[in-house]
Amino acid sequence: MTGGTRLGAGRHLVPGRRPDATATSVHELATHDGATVRGVLASVPGARTVVCLMHPRQDLTHHPLVPLLLQAGVAVWTQHSRSVNNDLNLVHEQALLDVAAGLCFLRERGFDDVVTLGHSGGGTLYAFYHEQAGLPPERRIARTPGGRPVPLAAADMPVPDGAVFLAPHPGQGRLLLGCIDPSVADEDDPLSVVPELDPFSAANGFAEPPASSAYPAEFVERYRAAQRERVARIDARARARLAEAAEARAAWKRGGRAEDRRRSLAPRIITVHRTDADLRTVDLSLDPSERPYGSVFGRRPDLIDYGLVGFGRLSTPEAWLSTWSGLSTNADFARCAPGVTAPTLFVEVTGDQAAFPADARRMTEALGPTDLTSTRVRGLHFGGPLAEGEPTGNELAADEIASWLADRVELTPPH
Repeated sequence: MTGGTRLGAGRHLVPGRRPDATATSVHELATHDGATVRGVLASVPGARTVVCLMHPRQDLTHHPLVPLLLQAGVAVWTQHSRSVNNDLNLVHEQALLDVAAGLCFLRERGFDDVVTLGHSGGGTLYAFYHEQAGLPPERRIARTPGGRPVPLAAADMPVPDGAVFLAPHPGQGRLLLGCIDPSVADEDDPLSVVPELDPFSAANGFAEPPASSAYPAEFVERYRAAQRERVARIDARARARLAEAAEARAAWKRGGRAEDRRRSLAPRIITVHRTDADLRTVDLSLDPSERPYGSVFGRRPDLIDYGLVGFGRLSTPEAWLSTWSGLSTNADFARCAPGVTAPTLFVEVTGDQAAFPADARRMTEALGPTDLTSTRVRGLHFGGPLAEGEPTGNELAADEIASWLADRVELTPPH
């Protein structure tokens, strides 16, 4: 990275407005393993730096940061993964090949500096990519947690020139480990409850919303241990189903019977009930911050937990182990963070309801670069304002990102 002209805390940035000369193009790319992914490149004349936004399962084409970054004088690449808007079969090791396809494309376009920007789950995706891209090919992960071969060693994986993490959570699996409801007594019955583990029982410390609950330390400890036990049980179910599929494939190869082939192809979908039960979302004294009551899904986790919305509710066994299991996944921010060695900016939001202060400390302390900047802005997890009438978290973060970039890369003066 080369130093540029400091633009002064993003004072030229205007929310929602793209520079008039912005050029936008859509590109379909082939990954190393033959999948097709799509990305959108938005640029301003003369931009020599490109900032990449990507999430493992969401479409970030219209992310609020895009116009702000364009105004700062960089090009912006927003990319889909192969699992965009449908994470039923999201395998993070495969998503790294999607990232690599995008970075190869940007290198071929001739940008001087390529900087990744991971917001929320995009943070762990990019941390995982930095870690694997920085390893000698023979040391890269060869198989997913479910045992599927993944050709990272043979793929061209360009190492980015910088990394920005905005409100990153600890990883899909670690996130779910913190919010899965361990009081589910029967995995086939969404209403079944183990009373002594029920997070929404007054007997265990729950208070009717919007009053903050007050869970005893002993309950919190038992609850966290039970969450790990529930994830371990689902892991065992996933591995058993993968073993059944492997046995059917072997039988098909031996005998060529159609019924064995059908058994090997039949979907074995895992349903995970009640995944919005992080105690910290209703007990604001646990790891206190400026966050409001409730989760990223809404103000009533005690009701949302029983509904259709939630993390990791449906997945294949392979996707569960790779993405949603906090015990089996490789896509764990703190695990990957030492492998992030490019200049890095970590932006924590003070009202985050998915990554809490202890998570942010653990993640920043694990990061590997010598050029590491950590800062905090007021806002909510997805970039909303913390209070009515305030700038949004995304706007405040864009100021920090623009100033950080200006000290390290060439920016095109705003028009």
